[in-house]
Parts: sequence; structure tokens; C-alpha cells
Amino acid sequence: MNSNPAAVPTGAAVEVRRSRRRRRTVSAYRDGERVVVLIPDRFSRAEETEWVERMLIRLATRHARNRRTDRDLAERATKLATRYLAEYDLSPVSVRWVANQHCRWGSCTPEDGAIRISERVRGMPEWVLDYVVLHELVHLIVPTHGSYFWALVGRYPKAERARGYLEGVAAATS
Repeated sequence: MNSNPAAVPTGAAVEVRRSRRRRRTVSAYRDGERVVVLIPDRFSRAEETEWVERMLIRLATRHARNRRTDRDLAERATKLATRYLAEYDLSPVSVRWVANQHCRWGSCTPEDGAIRISERVRGMPEWVLDYVVLHELVHLIVPTHGSYFWALVGRYPKAERARGYLEGVAAATS
């Protein structure tokens, strides 16, 4: 098992709930200061221990994603611009999280170099966030969604996968 002990919250109270109806799936959630892990009743004690550790790591990772700051976002934009758009010497004036975008994942104002990323993206996987940020960075070069724009966005290796992920999220929430 691939584990990162530093990501596991120390001293967290863990409650394991076994279910006869649950066949294969395991889930976990925070309930105040306690973590509740739901497992199939048939799991052995060793499997229980393994899954509790896995779920604590997943919850810690999710928590860390949700704590991303504007500074983290700006640093990420700089790295992405350097890696995928180096010849354009991009330096956005601001890159920040916003809570008022409910229909878009991000937006960019090329005239003033401002990039805004929806809070809805904050908890998504790194590769999806990277796609959204890179998409907005490309708008600093090409304001429209023409073929040159998509060619630049396509430099990101997981662009199509991220677009599919976002389409799935949009479909599930509409």
C-alpha cells in the first residue's frame, strides 16, 4: 500500500462502522473531530486496519486541496506558464480564487492580466486545476477559443482528460 504517514491526522478519533449491506465499497467522512469509516462487514481486522489508514490519507489529501490559497494558485500559474508557454513570457497581474463563478470554471481579463478561478475547482484533482489555470493563461495570449487557442491548451498532456472530467462534473450537478 502506498501511504504517506505525514498526511494522516495524528490523534484523530476513528469510528469504524461495519455493514452487511455494503459489499465492496469503503467510504469515510469527518463528523466533527471524529472520522467515520464505513466498511463491509466481511472485512477481516487486517483489511479494516488497511482501509482505515487509506481513508485517513484520502481525507487528509482532500483537506489539503481545499486549503489551497491565492498564493498557491499564483505559484501554480507561474510554473504552468513556464512549462507550457515559456516563449510568451507571461506574468499575470493576479491569479485568485473567486466564489461568484457558478457557471464557469475560470475567467480571464486579458486587458488587465487578471485570472480568476472558481472555488468549485479548489477541491478537484491537481491535473484538473492545472488544466483550468492553463486554459485561462492561454487567454492572456489568445482571447477567443479559436484553433490557435486550442493548440496552445493542447500542450498540456491531460487537457482532454481534464475537459472530460469537468464535463462530467457539470452534467452531474445540473
